[in-house]
Formats: sequence, C-alpha cells, structure tokens
Amino acid sequence: MTESGLLVPVAESASLRNTVTYAVEHALDHADEDGSSASIHFVYPLPERVSYVDRSGRTDAAESLLDRVASWAEEDAGDADLTVETALIATHVYLSTPGDYADVLVRYAEREGLDRAMFDPRYDPIGSTPLLPSLEAEVRRAGLDVDEAPVSAEQQQSQLVRSGTLTQFFTLFAASFLFYLVLAGSLKAFELATGAISAGIVAVSLWRVSLTSSVDPLRTVKRLARFVLYVPFLLWEIAKANFQIAYIVLHPALPIQPKTVEFDAAVWSSLPVTTLANSITLTPGTLTVDVERSHLVVHSLTASAREDLFAGTLERAVRFVFYGRAAARIPSPIERRESEEGEE
Repeated sequence: MTESGLLVPVAESASLRNTVTYAVEHALDHADEDGSSASIHFVYPLPERVSYVDRSGRTDAAESLLDRVASWAEEDAGDADLTVETALIATHVYLSTPGDYADVLVRYAEREGLDRAMFDPRYDPIGSTPLLPSLEAEVRRAGLDVDEAPVSAEQQQSQLVRSGTLTQFFTLFAASFLFYLVLAGSLKAFELATGAISAGIVAVSLWRVSLTSSVDPLRTVKRLARFVLYVPFLLWEIAKANFQIAYIVLHPALPIQPKTVEFDAAVWSSLPVTTLANSITLTPGTLTVDVERSHLVVHSLTASAREDLFAGTLERAVRFVFYGRAAARIPSPIERRESEEGEE
C-alpha cells in the first residue's frame, strides 16, 4: 500500500490546535480516497544551530510544541491508521524571507516523498511580519499542492464576558449539579430539586465567564473517564510513598538524602501542569517548590523519591489523562536527559 503524506509547518498560534484537527481529518479522508496509508509530518523550521550542550530556549520550546502537536494528532486520529512524524528543520540555515522558508520546506517534502502541504492560517515563523501568502505561493510554485486550514482562531485579547454555546451552558450546569449532590450526600427529591435550581442559577450567571474555550463533549467525557482511572493510581502511589517514608522514619539511621531537583515536564497548558505539580506534592517524599510554565522545581527527601520522579510515572499518567494513550509513550525525564547527553 502506498503512503499519502501531508506536510504541516507549525509554530505557536491561536489556531494551531484546530489546524491539527483539520489536518488529521484531511489526511485520513485523502488516504481513504486513494486507498493509501495516511501520514502527517509536522515540521518546525528553526534557523539556528541546535546544541545539546547549551540548548537555547527556542529549541526547547520548539521541541515541546512538536511533542504537543503529535499528541493532539494521535488523540484526534483515535484508532485510525495514521503515522505522525515530527522534525526540527533548517537548524543550520539562515532564514529571513518567504523564499528561504519555502526552500527548506520543499527540500524536506522531496526527501520524505510528500506532495501536499497544509498551513495554519495564523502561521508566522518570524513572529512579526506575516509572510503566509508569499510562503504559500513559493511552495505552490515549487510543485506542492497547498491548502490552508479553514479554521478560526481564538480572540487574542481575552474578554471577561464571551459568547457562549449551549454545550458550555450544559457542561457548567452538569458540573455544578454534580458538585452540589456530592456536598449534599443525598439523592432525595428535595436535594435533586434544590441542586437543579442552584446549578441552573450558576450556569445562567457564569457560562460566559467560567469556560474560556469551546467544549468538545466527546473529548471531555474521555478525559473524565481517564481521570477516574487516574485517581486510584494516584492513591496507590501515595500509599506506597507513605510506607517508604514510614520505613525511613522508623529506621535507626534515618537514611534521608534531601535534595532539590529541576526538570522540564512534557505537559502543556496550566491545568495539566497544575495537576502534575499537585500530584507530586501529594506524594510523600516530594514537594513541588516552584513552577514556571512546564519547568518544575521539586524538593525530594530520598534518592528513591528522585528516581521515581525522573522515571516519569506521574508525568506519564497525567499525560494519559489529558492527551490520551499516545502521549503516555513520550520518553520520561530521565530518558529525555539521557538522549540529550547522548547527542553531546
């Protein structure tokens, strides 16, 4: 079976997530029409020399974005047959014009046997001068079929009150109703009625304020289901850590080796990072001291606690909750560190 490949250049933008979803749907539909297997190559042109000895912030951010995009694509594809590839390109080339960027994209497409490219409508690798129309024209002139994802972007300036949808309204209503019943601890008719009234008041008042983005019901249900699996897993990790700490406290030699360590977690956006940081703190023997974006500073009481931390058990579990099974396969912190050291 032949392979139907799609090239998608990426950079941070408000419409990137929607572009990934559209690209996955487009690639799978195109493969079905041709009877071929689908693949998407997400590439990040990074015009600088990549050094694993002195890695720049731009390099770390680019690799983090590619990991995030790959997780999104795997999540959107579900069980469909889709190959996802990511790559930093042009790391030894100076790029300044649309023609420069087009050249490196076309060379990559030719090397990988790709004949189609799709662009995010907000794609702007320079970060100051919109070059997408010229870039698309240059790539098309080189012989690739070029599409622009017909997706919308979020408002760049956040607003306190936004337009809402019925899905957001009912999501907030359901969450408020469930929370009320948990606090009430009863399913009597009176509690159900007062809970519904209270949830309705909350939903009417806050549905355009509390939810900052559109709600995908299916994706939300999947995340909630994965979170239900995560809770007993976290409780088990807490129980194991409690036994380890109890052993240390009761040991005559008190074998502790306190140390503060830092690492970059492969989770993105505030909620997953907060979940990971709090999970680490809830586990005896480790305490999250500081968080900046996805960079965590953790105080660990023992060497075994640090080994568990760098093994990435909690990190993988949090990625599973928010991004699905594919994201759980991203290398652990110690594996990422060993990979970097091996490139030196």
